[in-house]
Order: sequence, then C-alpha cells, then structure tokens
Amino acid sequence: MKDLRYLRLFDVYGQLLTGHRREVCELYYLYDLSLTEIAEQQGTTKQSVSDTLAKSRALLDGYEQKLHFSARMQAAEAGLAALAKQFPACAEAANVISAALRGGEEKTDAASDEN
Repeated sequence: MKDLRYLRLFDVYGQLLTGHRREVCELYYLYDLSLTEIAEQQGTTKQSVSDTLAKSRALLDGYEQKLHFSARMQAAEAGLAALAKQFPACAEAANVISAALRGGEEKTDAASDEN
C-alpha cells in the first residue's frame, strides 16, 4: 500500500504543487496507478514519473515542516474524537467539525433542521 502520510499531505498541500506534479501525484495516490501506467498516459518514462513523485514528496515534506497544517489537523481531529468519546452528547457536533477540517460536509439532522 502506498504511503498514507503522503496522501494526507497531498490533500493538504496539493494545490501548492505545479499542475504537472499535482497531476502525477493525483494519478499515483488517488487513482492508484502504477509508475508505468502514469508514464504511458503522460507519454514519458517511468524514471521521469519516479523523479516527479520524489520531488513532489520532498516539496510536501517541506511544506509540512514549515507550516504544520497536517499535524495540527490530526491533533484537532484526535481532540474532537476524545471529546466525542467523553461527552456522547457532543459526538454529532464533533463529527461535523471533523468533517469540515477534512474539507467535506457532513449533513446532520440538526444541521438540516436549521436550514
């Protein structure tokens, strides 16, 4: 299985990569294509794809070392999970906040009633 750490970093910082690097990472991490499949699709060599991924990983690592957004999101999600466990009445709200941190929307009955 591919490194989930880089998938998370790509989710957080992917928009900071160039279009080509973002596309290669997307094909590799999100669509689970092999280096050979990506090379064929891009009309390039397997080594070129490997180099692009290596450079992208280095950039993603650098962004995380400087900004720490991914680590902060993980800590916030862990805190929300602990809150939901300790206070079950807060679980629904914690899930909504956690989904928002991940960039998704999680509609709940309470949120639907408000709209």
